[in-house]
Amino acid sequence: MSIEISPHLKQRLMEEKVAWLTTVRADGVPQPTPVWFLWQEGTFLIYSKPDARKVRNIRQNHHVALNFNTDASGEHVVVFRGEATLDEGAALADQVPAYLDKYRQGIIDLEMTPESMAREYSVAVRITPQSVRDE
Repeated sequence: MSIEISPHLKQRLMEEKVAWLTTVRADGVPQPTPVWFLWQEGTFLIYSKPDARKVRNIRQNHHVALNFNTDASGEHVVVFRGEATLDEGAALADQVPAYLDKYRQGIIDLEMTPESMAREYSVAVRITPQSVRDE
C-alpha cells in the first residue's frame, strides 16, 4: 500500500528533525517517544538502542503511529499509522550519508561521533506507513 504525499508534507518529511513514535507496551499502554528519522523511499528509518522499550514493544506489536509536532496553535497536524519492523539488513547510521547530513550537529551536541552513535543506536527500525492524517 502506498500513501499519497503532498508537496507540503514532502517538505516536512525532509525538514522535521524530531517525530513522536508511539508504540504499544505489552500491557496495552501507548508509549510515545521522540525519535530522529530519515524518510527513505516511502518508509521511515529510525535508529534505536537495542534495549530500548520501543524495540521491545515492536517485537510484540508492530502497529505504530508516528507524528510531528503541531504549530503553536495546534494546526498542521501530521499523523502516520503504520507497521514497524526491526530491519536487520539496514546499514548502521554512520553508513547512511543522508542520515549523517541531517543529524551531524545533533550527534555532535550529544558529544558523540557518527561511529559511537552507530554503535550505541545499532538497531534499525523501519516503519512503513499505512495511512496519513495531514491537516
